[in-house]
Parts: sequence; C-alpha cells; structure tokens
Amino acid sequence: MTSTSDVHEAERARIRSAHLRPAGERPASTARGLHHTALVSADVERTVRFYQDVLGFPLTELIENRDYPGSSHFFFDIGNGNLLAFFDFPGLDVGPYAEVLGGLHHIAISVEPERWEELVGRLTDAGVEHAVHSDVSVYFRDPDGARIELISDPLGEMYGQHVL
Repeated sequence: MTSTSDVHEAERARIRSAHLRPAGERPASTARGLHHTALVSADVERTVRFYQDVLGFPLTELIENRDYPGSSHFFFDIGNGNLLAFFDFPGLDVGPYAEVLGGLHHIAISVEPERWEELVGRLTDAGVEHAVHSDVSVYFRDPDGARIELISDPLGEMYGQHVL
C-alpha cells in the first residue's frame, strides 16, 4: 500500500526530473532581484515602530501612494538591495489580515546568525508572540497579522540545503 507521503514525494521527483536543471545548465534569470514586497498597514507609525525599532529594518522612504489619494507607500531596507513595502488605505475598511489558500503565506527574511539571536530576544522583549523552529527560523506576526519568518540560513540555502 502506498502512503500519501510516498505519492507526494513521487510527484516532487517527477517535477524535479522534468523541470530542474543542474546549476551549470540553468539559464540566467530574466529578473535582477526582488524590488519590493508590499503589504497593507492599518497604522503607519505602528508599522514603522515595529519594523524599524523592533526588527532593525531602517525606514528608507515614505511617499504618497499614487493609486489611492491620501494613502502612504513606505519602504524598509531588508538588506541585499531588497525592500519590504507597505500601503495604508485611510478611510477604507480593508479588514484584518487573512491567510488564505492562494494568498501570502509568509515572508522569510535572511539575517546573520548572531543577529538572529538578538532579534529573537528583541521579539521577546517587545512581547511579540513567536515560535522558533530548527534553531534557525523564528516565526511571528507583525502588528497587522502578516506572518514573518527570520531565518539565519544564508541567502540561497534552506536548512543546510542549497536552493539557489
């Protein structure tokens, strides 16, 4: 009898065989990097305090959202030339964050191992509920409920396995 996990692993093996090329045979990506990921903020200042003061991601700009008058579009430096951005929508009831199938599950941000330990302590000191997994990942929710992961694995690695 074949278990469900065997079926899933067989499907992953089939997809790897059909689509995954060895590193030296892969074409260069047409992209040059992640410009920004944008989330929704219910309170700009609360979001700035959390991401800048607790997590240590510097606020780099705060401008008007060109798509919605009165709305702000603001950015945090998350290293390596990448930005985490937010919109607020004053006057609109966007409701609470909802993790749904087909939607955003979480954002994983790589941090140096010695900074990871410090950031876990900052989350604790700030009273942010969090869960540590495998001694390299910490998961928590931001003030609006988005799930964030801080991972101490280097960029391009996941739990010791090269993924890039």
